[in-house]
Amino acid sequence: MFDSIDDWLIILVVAGVLFWGSGKIPQLAHSLGRATGEFKKGRMEVDKEIADSQTKAAPTPK
Repeated sequence: MFDSIDDWLIILVVAGVLFWGSGKIPQLAHSLGRATGEFKKGRMEVDKEIADSQTKAAPTPK
């Protein structure tokens, strides 16, 4: 009956509308989008710091 992820997604959306109401769903989506953006920004900063430390630590050839 619930073989695909599409079935579960539909159930989650219906449960979300019942639990939070239709007015809260856009606010929740906005908050989730902002949180995802902050996570990606933080991950990029960490990747940049790692790359910078690797270039500083690498010995220069003579």
